[in-house]
Amino acid sequence: MATQFLKSLLFLSTLTLTISAEYTGFVGTLDPKSIGIKHKKTLSHFRFYWHEVFTGENPTAVRIIPSLPKYNTTTFFGTLGVYDNALTVGPEAYSKVVGKAEGLFASTSQTQVDILQIFNFALTQGKYNGSTITFAGRMSQSEKVRELPIVGGSGVFKFATGYMETSSLSFDPQTRDNTFQFDVYIYY
Repeated sequence: MATQFLKSLLFLSTLTLTISAEYTGFVGTLDPKSIGIKHKKTLSHFRFYWHEVFTGENPTAVRIIPSLPKYNTTTFFGTLGVYDNALTVGPEAYSKVVGKAEGLFASTSQTQVDILQIFNFALTQGKYNGSTITFAGRMSQSEKVRELPIVGGSGVFKFATGYMETSSLSFDPQTRDNTFQFDVYIYY
């Protein structure tokens, strides 16, 4: 009797595995609910502002590798840097902080000012606390409004897709300190 029970239990376990993960070669299909993904997706628009400071005693952005001397005054080709900028609900530096933009930037063009950006918006407020939105792509500084794709996220934003548009609200050419507006259109 115990042997029959164990055989039945083993059969049900195998059946459950087969239903929740069907494998062909090295890849399997899953029921999204089995990893905590809800079926109904949401399309949302978030607006954030970042405040990037290259100067002073507590800069939020730093160049790690300077540009090649030949490009210092043109495209800044070869520059590599990191940042940890405050994300706020308003364009003023003193407005409420709702997260941080943490990432890398690299000047990647020899002919124009193009920046490769790889970064996360790490949110710290409400139901989004602990969740991130991840962006990666090219931003041409010659465009008034720039776009970047959303390549994923974590927490509330698992499997997120979408894009963001950004535009400069202020920029100091001497210090490079700046404030940008980000409109994020995210499907999660």
